[in-house]
Amino acid sequence: MPTFTAPDGTRLAYRTHGDGEPLLCVPGGPADSAYLGDLGGLPAHRRLIVLDLRGTGRSAIPADTSSYRCDRLVEDIEALRSHLGLARADLLAHSAGANPAAQYLARHPDRVHRLALITPGSRAVGIAVTGEARRAVAMLRKDEPWFPTAFAALEAITEGTGSDWEAVSPFFHGRWDAAARRHQEASRPDNEEAVALFAAEGAFDPPATRAALAGCGTAVLLLAGEFDVNSPPRSVAESAELFPGATYVVQRGAGHYPWLDDAERFVETVAAFLA
Repeated sequence: MPTFTAPDGTRLAYRTHGDGEPLLCVPGGPADSAYLGDLGGLPAHRRLIVLDLRGTGRSAIPADTSSYRCDRLVEDIEALRSHLGLARADLLAHSAGANPAAQYLARHPDRVHRLALITPGSRAVGIAVTGEARRAVAMLRKDEPWFPTAFAALEAITEGTGSDWEAVSPFFHGRWDAAARRHQEASRPDNEEAVALFAAEGAFDPPATRAALAGCGTAVLLLAGEFDVNSPPRSVAESAELFPGATYVVQRGAGHYPWLDDAERFVETVAAFLA
């Protein structure tokens, strides 16, 4: 697995899939990027450069763990772009990875050609996901056999009386089958400190980020999953309004990992945008 050095000296790893024009991919979590796989076959169109965030996968644990903070991850993305010798990069970010990606665009708009945000987190732009939005999406699955248990856990989380995200797992997938169960297990963050410090004080400055994004002319895709309680379509649509001329798409029948639920449709949407 190839590596490069971040500005603070931390050794970071990345993996590649396919050939052609590079697409820098930022995972969510923070978690081992292996859960992204090959994004449903996207390497048929682009060469994926998939970053392991610091302290995850094969990237080193930093000497200064405060560097796990979201805004400080921005310079890891910039270091990867520089390492690859790209004047401008196409970026794809999933889930929580959309936060440093949005901050990267705000800080370095001239270095981003296109940005695809897949079922994106929105803390960097100050958009909170409400319990009402989660419930509305969850109710679309009321006829599923696992619904009563999963919905009770979701209600407890929403009301602040529970924290059993494992029980809510079926809501993250368009189909709760054996493959989804395996993927859910593989996508679980493995560095609790990185997760805890990702949103530490100072990680986000939504007014500044919004102001910077409002002046960007970069092409941006925001893709939501119809069934995603983590990043409900309503919240993703609200985020899309912050990017001038953004493309907003809802993938029907998909959860938080749309390349698993319908790889063909996902790849078709993303490849067309990047083209």
